[in-house]
Amino acid sequence: MAAQNSAIKQEDVITSVADALQFISYYHPVDFIRGMREAYEREESPAAKAALTQVLVNSRMCALGKRPICQDTGIVIAFVEVGMDVVWDAQMSVDDMINEGVRRGYQNPDNVLRASVLSDPDGARTNTKDNTPAVIHYKVVPGDKVSIEVAAKGGGSEAKAKFAMLNPSDSIIDWILDVVPTMGAGWCPPGLLGIGIGGTPEKAMMLAKESMMDPIDIHELKDRGASDHLEEMRLELFDKVNALGIGAQGLGGLTTVLDVKIREYPTHAANKPVAVIPNCSATRHVHFTLDGSGPATFTPPDLSEWPDIEFDMGADVRRVNLDTLTPEEVQTWQSGDTVLLSGKLLTGRDAAHKKLVDLMNRGEELPVDFKNRVIYYVGPVDPVRDEVIGPAGPTTATRMDKFTRQLLAETGLLGMVGKAERGDAAIDAIRDHKSVYMIAVGGAAYLVAKAITKSTVIAFPELGMEAIHEFEVVDMPVTVAVDSTGQSVHREGPKIWSGKIAERIAVENV
Repeated sequence: MAAQNSAIKQEDVITSVADALQFISYYHPVDFIRGMREAYEREESPAAKAALTQVLVNSRMCALGKRPICQDTGIVIAFVEVGMDVVWDAQMSVDDMINEGVRRGYQNPDNVLRASVLSDPDGARTNTKDNTPAVIHYKVVPGDKVSIEVAAKGGGSEAKAKFAMLNPSDSIIDWILDVVPTMGAGWCPPGLLGIGIGGTPEKAMMLAKESMMDPIDIHELKDRGASDHLEEMRLELFDKVNALGIGAQGLGGLTTVLDVKIREYPTHAANKPVAVIPNCSATRHVHFTLDGSGPATFTPPDLSEWPDIEFDMGADVRRVNLDTLTPEEVQTWQSGDTVLLSGKLLTGRDAAHKKLVDLMNRGEELPVDFKNRVIYYVGPVDPVRDEVIGPAGPTTATRMDKFTRQLLAETGLLGMVGKAERGDAAIDAIRDHKSVYMIAVGGAAYLVAKAITKSTVIAFPELGMEAIHEFEVVDMPVTVAVDSTGQSVHREGPKIWSGKIAERIAVENV
């Protein structure tokens, strides 16, 4: 039995969780920085390299400014191992201690984090306002310590999780190579793929999620060679997923995944459960252990870990005045063009779009005139100190696809900015109305926010971070992803780069 003086104190758990969530909001794990740096250095696709540049510059800015890497500061996941001999100096349950840590971490006035958790998920979907409750998983293990891995998982990557009950004779590799292209770019590649094999459906999903907490070590594995079946599978999937040519932000390129992680568990003879969950370019997690000696401490990465690069849009950039933008001007843009936006930019995402469509369907007047305007799909972080707005990166645009045709047809909306690809219905609507869709880089939220000089809530303030704002922006960097003819960079880029990679593989195998 552990001695009383090594009791785990309630306040130490709360403080450690709160500090961990602050820490991971602005510091990437060192292994992830190194993986992104390696991907940046080897990337040959100009569009993908530009996206990686923004992610790395944003990452370093966040480390220096102690502000969130991404505006989606995630839903909190905690993997907790409690020693069987632990003595507690606490009145609260462990769940309550962890959730109090989440509450304090997300409401820290020096670095307010966005509250994204909603109660009544199929009903009122009411924001809990402090990002509680966390999703907590427990193991009881030998010892007298408490070990906690804290992660903050963004909704865009969680939305791309896949699960299947394969037949025992089915190929897991073939299934994964089929499903990864269906994930699109909403998970903000490059990142990690976590794979869980075996057990039961819920166990496979848990294994996939747990595997993403392991450090990036694929290049070390390549150097020493596989020693078992799972390591062989990791290496094969790493090469074959990257050969898909999806690339950074889905723009086409050499690196789609930085690593592939796999965990397995024995399963029923009739089954082969398989889960795959991606982790995005805002990968956030940290591990700490409590032994009764006080709260956890966290060591920041050395600034030398980041490459010495600057964000430069290059000579071919197109500067656009949003306040005088016309349909005729938009029709001169081509998919893949680099654009710097200045002027007044509207914002809106899921909840705002639903309210707008409901108003239109009832024949009621809209609170905003969208004629020849551009809307940015974003739910920003609240500002602190002298900020105009907090980190304000894009959200996944495909969630707005079902609203797109009606908004373009009935409001005169001219353009949209988000992240990732658009679906067929949205692309058809964009082409039919000769409008445009642009992307900002997911995982570069603090960098994007630096282009915003003023922010005013102009409609639906009750929606909080989903309210409609009017931003005033100066040189906000975006890429034309779908032009007025319906050409999509997310369709063409991966095709081009998967072809190039296939040619290289063929030459190497001669």
